[in-house]
Amino acid sequence: MAFQLSPGINVSEIDLTTIVPSVATSIGAFAGPFAWGPAGEIITISDEVRLVDRFGKPDSNNYEYWFSAANFLAYSNNLKVVRAVNIATTRNATGNSAAAVLIRNDAVWESSFSGGANTYGNFAARYPGTLGNSLKVTMCDANTYSGWTITLTNGSTVNAQAQFQSAPGTSTYVSAQAGANDEVHILVVDEDGRFTGTKGTILEKFPFASKAVDAKDDSGNTNYYKNVITNRSRYIHWLSHPTLGTNWGSAAANTTFASLASNTTVELSGGVDGTISSANVATAYDLFDNSESVDISLVVSGPADTAVVSNLTSMAESRKDVVVFLSPPKSNCVDNAGNETSAITTYRNTLTSSSYAVLDNNWKYQYDKYNDVYRWIPLNGDIAGLCARTDQERDPWYSPGGLNRGVIKNVIKLGYNPTQTERDTLYQKGINPVVSFQGEGTVLFGDKTLLAKPSAFDRINVRRLFIVLEKSIARAARTSLFEFNDQFTRAQFVSLVEPFLRDVQGRRGIADFRVVCDESNNTGQVIDRNEFVGDIYIKPARSINFIQLNFVAVRTGVSFDEVVGKF
Repeated sequence: MAFQLSPGINVSEIDLTTIVPSVATSIGAFAGPFAWGPAGEIITISDEVRLVDRFGKPDSNNYEYWFSAANFLAYSNNLKVVRAVNIATTRNATGNSAAAVLIRNDAVWESSFSGGANTYGNFAARYPGTLGNSLKVTMCDANTYSGWTITLTNGSTVNAQAQFQSAPGTSTYVSAQAGANDEVHILVVDEDGRFTGTKGTILEKFPFASKAVDAKDDSGNTNYYKNVITNRSRYIHWLSHPTLGTNWGSAAANTTFASLASNTTVELSGGVDGTISSANVATAYDLFDNSESVDISLVVSGPADTAVVSNLTSMAESRKDVVVFLSPPKSNCVDNAGNETSAITTYRNTLTSSSYAVLDNNWKYQYDKYNDVYRWIPLNGDIAGLCARTDQERDPWYSPGGLNRGVIKNVIKLGYNPTQTERDTLYQKGINPVVSFQGEGTVLFGDKTLLAKPSAFDRINVRRLFIVLEKSIARAARTSLFEFNDQFTRAQFVSLVEPFLRDVQGRRGIADFRVVCDESNNTGQVIDRNEFVGDIYIKPARSINFIQLNFVAVRTGVSFDEVVGKF
């Protein structure tokens, strides 16, 4: 870059400060059939509280999925979640249950339902599912404020008028535009108590919203009631004005807005969860396929069946920057009358060999505080969580197993507690045992991937080490694109990569390395094809899987030098 600081003096800059960037290694990915929340869209969740807030509480239909996600979040704070739905059967609750509709997320509403020309009533549940059937929406203006009450299905009433300080009338903005009668009050009520546990709970209230499309509040923000609902409601979508053909939605100037003849109260119904199949779950996971648009590292499979597992393994092999975590079917390891090891080994033989997949051997029994029951949950969410916690405490190239980093949380008991002989049998097949040790907790006691052939990549820490190296260096190497393939560019690449690898070596990730980028691998033919080659040789650090301790009794008069190394 060249520029002129003063007349006759040109200054140029060449930036040689490029470094290998840090990359995310702890971002989880998960898809499942939740009871609430946007569907077909990736949502980032940071903790269990936000999981409940966005996707609802666990129920008898989805608890295995729900707690798989929650268990990962017990160790980490970054999980990308997709809600799976059956587009053929899942429906939103609306004001007209006879006209069934699916509005999967806000983008679908914006593209297909924001215009108001529909037959689905005035409002719809924000998200699909039966949970939306618990909602009731009521609205009043100046003409209907007095005596405004809501009657619930159990016959009790809620004094809606008491929720607001005064009656709606004409807003300051509309009055200044020579308009009148634009204000409305809106309440969203948990009529059946399915959201809060208490029938008739006020979920949301929007006071002094406006019927005018161009209305602004005192802070200059939009105050048009449709926009207020769209921007602020967590429970409903606007679909149409209370009375078709009124002047609601007109500009404020010189408009006296039509009054409601009576309070508009809409009981939402017709919401359907639908039957969620493994194909629906697989479709939800497909949103994670593109590594260029979605950055993830650890894929939690939950209670995924063989078809979904195959899909996830293929995705990982294609992306080459994620690891998929799997658990055997519940029937293999819970109440299997001593046949657990053989059943799990048989299941493992149905899976594809891959260094991008990790299989544990167990389910855990844990408490569901939302429903006051105990549940059996697959452990893959925890195992992925251990990797995320290892990243935070150490680095991705450390093993997540063992007593230092492999202790699992929230375990009442395991499906079965394998003996040493059973652990050895499982480990030989690439299955990572989870075992409870007396006084030491429940521990991941292995760190193998599902790669069948003997290789450094049959260990989790080595696979994750290379993911970090490949991802980081590949991003840094993009700065060499469209430069000349000459000695300067090649030297610049080497000087970029070697300090990064020395840093990883200093943090115990690799034993040794070498970077080759010169005329030996960038031959004339390579240069003529407009290509650039950098060869990076790595000796990965290996984790200890077996310990042998030899205790040798030595006579009093014998020197240790005489016997050391002889046994």
